[in-house]
Amino acid sequence: MSILCGVPILECVYCLGCARWLWKKCLYSAGHESENWGLATAEEFAPVPRLCRLILSVYEDDLRNPLWAPPGGYGINPDWVVVKRTYEDTGGCAAPYMIYLDHDNADVVLAIRGLNLAKESDYAVLLDNKLGQTKFDGGYVHNGLLKAAKWVFDTECELLRDLVEMNPDYRLTFAGHSLGAGIVSLIVMYAVQNPDRLGNIERKRIRCFAMAPARCVSLNLAVRYADVINSIVLQDDFLPRTTTVLEDVFKSIFCLPCLLCLMCLKDTCTLEEKKLKDPTRLYAPGRLYHIVERKPFRIGRFPPVVRTAVPVDGRFEHLVLSCNATSDHAIIWLERESQRALDLMLGKDRIMEIPAQQRMQRQESLAREHNEEYEAALRRAVALEIPRAAYSPSYGTFAEVEKGEGSGSSSGARSSLLSFKRMKERWDNFIERLFDVDESGRMVFKKSST
Repeated sequence: MSILCGVPILECVYCLGCARWLWKKCLYSAGHESENWGLATAEEFAPVPRLCRLILSVYEDDLRNPLWAPPGGYGINPDWVVVKRTYEDTGGCAAPYMIYLDHDNADVVLAIRGLNLAKESDYAVLLDNKLGQTKFDGGYVHNGLLKAAKWVFDTECELLRDLVEMNPDYRLTFAGHSLGAGIVSLIVMYAVQNPDRLGNIERKRIRCFAMAPARCVSLNLAVRYADVINSIVLQDDFLPRTTTVLEDVFKSIFCLPCLLCLMCLKDTCTLEEKKLKDPTRLYAPGRLYHIVERKPFRIGRFPPVVRTAVPVDGRFEHLVLSCNATSDHAIIWLERESQRALDLMLGKDRIMEIPAQQRMQRQESLAREHNEEYEAALRRAVALEIPRAAYSPSYGTFAEVEKGEGSGSSSGARSSLLSFKRMKERWDNFIERLFDVDESGRMVFKKSST
């Protein structure tokens, strides 16, 4: 009898928990996740719209007579297409892809299309995974995506090696959308682990652009490979935020209230520290670029802003209740908004009339800042005790830093002091480039050399 009396109390607690979760979700905006991130520059973001168009071109049967070209076309030369694989060629082991030799941008590009809702083989790749099933390089990865990545790499590694060796000044770029984004992310990780199969290519010549990726790597791998993997997310896109196992999502399509109840209980009862220390929990890979174009309680789209960071905590942890959660996942919208954002960046640069020499200095400074941010993210992961965050046998580790600095508090103070010194040096260099000291000792603007 006493047990039955407690049932209404449990129901009330559950309803209050659901109401709290729903209230937080309704007030939550995707722009909050990246509000403290830095702004991306035109130089680092320039490849994104071009690679989106290249991914879109994989959907075409005949590139010389395209049917779904975006405004302005794909911007590619059909004669530079080295290989184009279809579902018949891959046998369902991977999504269709294309290898393109981009002479205009000094790039060897492997582009993989996204999920085809009409193909069972694509679903089989996505559903072939259980948490903690597959280990890779000290972390965990999505089992089905890793199999597809190995198949593509084993099939095309000799061709890619020949192209890289014939064009020693070109970069090797992997790009994909949705399902393809997860595959190319794991291809890059596999390629970095096996550089001999690509002619011992240097790590700095390899890069990846994952458009709207699925969660496919554990947190330690997401941070450690942030120097070669870039993930691009448009505003409220649901897939990089989907923490529920994809198999459970598809099984719950016909019972959506059941799925929402389970997600409510999981989000409400799971502590943030426990999420971070779960080695099997998967995340979007690499450095994150967040395109924000809508504001809360506002109607319509605003000029897009691109923010970037290598976050450790707060890495797209919450689903956004938005009517645009699925449309923001579309490669068409991603290409359109990324091009708008790039045009705005280039327009600001033209207004500022940045001289060529200062533009080169800015690119060098950007590379240094990315490297420092990458190292800071690794230190942050070690400080948060992320499992295997400092393990990197081929490219160094921050375990030595942790040992040399003693306790965690002294490590934090040391890193804060270093970051302050770097900021002061950057500020001093910035002042020296813009100002001179006249005979009276006053600071005056430098005359432009152009």
